[in-house]
Amino acid sequence: MNPGRSGGGASSYRRLLRFLRPYRWIFLASLALGVLAAGLEAFSLLLLIPFLRSLFGMGSPLPGGGRNAAERFIDGIAGGWLGPESGLDGLRAVCLLVLAALLLKNLCIAGGRALSIRTQEFLVRDVRNAVHAHLQRLPLAFFERGRVGQLIARVITDAGEAKPVVTDALAQAVRQVATLAAYAAALVALSWRLALIAAILVPLVWLGLRPLLRRLREKFRRTWDDHGELVAVLQESLGAVRLVKSRVAEDFEERRFRRRSDAFSRQRIAAATTRHLASPLSETLAAVVALGLVWIGASFVGNGGSVVGGGSVAAGGGWIAPEQFVAFATIALRAISPVKGFAQYPAIAAQGLAAADRFFEILDQNPEPAGGSRIATRPEREIRYEGVSFAYERGRAALRGIDLVIPRGSVVAIVGASGSGKSTLVDLLPRFADPRAGRVTIDGTDIREFSVDSLRRLTGLVGQEAALFHDTVAANIAYGEEAPDRAAVEAAARTAGAHGFIAGLPGGYDTVIGDRGVRLSTGQRQRIGIARALFRDPPILILDEATSAVDAEAETTLRTAAEGFRGRTVIVVAHRLSTVREADRIFVLERGRLVDAGRHDALVSRGGPYRRLFGQQLERVPQP
Repeated sequence: MNPGRSGGGASSYRRLLRFLRPYRWIFLASLALGVLAAGLEAFSLLLLIPFLRSLFGMGSPLPGGGRNAAERFIDGIAGGWLGPESGLDGLRAVCLLVLAALLLKNLCIAGGRALSIRTQEFLVRDVRNAVHAHLQRLPLAFFERGRVGQLIARVITDAGEAKPVVTDALAQAVRQVATLAAYAAALVALSWRLALIAAILVPLVWLGLRPLLRRLREKFRRTWDDHGELVAVLQESLGAVRLVKSRVAEDFEERRFRRRSDAFSRQRIAAATTRHLASPLSETLAAVVALGLVWIGASFVGNGGSVVGGGSVAAGGGWIAPEQFVAFATIALRAISPVKGFAQYPAIAAQGLAAADRFFEILDQNPEPAGGSRIATRPEREIRYEGVSFAYERGRAALRGIDLVIPRGSVVAIVGASGSGKSTLVDLLPRFADPRAGRVTIDGTDIREFSVDSLRRLTGLVGQEAALFHDTVAANIAYGEEAPDRAAVEAAARTAGAHGFIAGLPGGYDTVIGDRGVRLSTGQRQRIGIARALFRDPPILILDEATSAVDAEAETTLRTAAEGFRGRTVIVVAHRLSTVREADRIFVLERGRLVDAGRHDALVSRGGPYRRLFGQQLERVPQP
């Protein structure tokens, strides 16, 4: 599958944010708690000033009036608590204040993360649901182009990989930015000159990371593509386990899986290695900036004048006191952590947006048309194909100018060699595809005027292989019904010739039949599929090679029941002569064209394509 690529990173990011909209207040609350935590962390670091003054006996925790904006801010927030005490009394007050600030900070962090996790899990649930719901409404042609394993990976894995981009990782990035902002404000309050130097040096971190980040998005895109292929190979091998064992192909499948697994691992290693380079590189660059500030700040203290009073340094000429410089150096060094954390967000975003691109490709596919506004009702006269032609996207014509009439209540058969267009012809009736030319009508009305849902409720479809679920027999027969009528379930099973073997199962209709009905024989699975088609009593029954897997007795039971349906139109696609010979009318297709039509005896007597098609079977089967 290679659908058109969705928009770029910015487009995918905006679309992810739309999924966040229902939870925006919860998420904003988590951001607010993160910002508050960042402010409390910066405040706790500024408390180093009164802590050091009290610890080293430099007088009261804060000089009267404060010597700069940082000390005035502390005095405004906690001056009443710190008071004029000095020595151990002042130290005790500062320690309690630091403890309170750290406690509040960590409560904010815990609360913010809890809200962020809640948001991201709801968001990924909504993404999964939206992609799955959209898949249900895509035309069959979409699934014929792709692999089921790739779709599974996009619904389950890619949705989970994209969630941090606009939830938890974004919340962490905002908290890191808020922390940096709080640190920057604290540094400016301590010394605007040193803060100005920092503002000049910090962009070096971002410039150093840019080449690395450019490579990440495409690397992760290739990683998720390889992951989808790995899931597809696994799904195929497990789904065909009977074939694998019958062909003694276990080693072949093991090698096939190993190749895909190895490719995925190598691609993931390359992407993860590139991503994790961001952390040490950003830390190294941030350390260079921080240590440069410490070195420059030390020269400010060293040239700052004489020590007076309680160990302060004259604050002229832009010099700072020793305890203020310690606070400045500590904050500058602590800034390495949020710089490192924020620098990781673009890498996380590249990984998540690469996954988002893949499931947005599904959401960008056009759903099958809903049809017209009219409600389809039971045919009163006929189904008619008028000049119908159809070609697949690759250009191969499947049907050419088909004209045929199926009277209400008749049993008709569609026969022809493989690839003659039989299944394509019947697929047009429930609008699994639309003709490129001509039209299909019910009682003279083009079926495109009916809503697709109402049209499909008129038909019961049984394919060559019954699609069964890991559920009870009753649930499989009444698939799509939340609380089915048990009597209707049993009636459908009796009509399909399935009641006898179902009654013999350990739990009867409540027996769980396993994944894809693995506990049943092929013929039993098919009869349950036929019972399911009959459950809603559709006026049109399509049997597309439905009897190819059932035994002769079950086929006779089904044929007899089908012939006795009152007012039901039955369309049979089959290769078995015994299935079609009793039909009211047989249509013979050859290379997409209708080449003959009539009852069995007439077609045999004409000696045309029908006789060529069933020649060997006619020799084996006694004529009536």
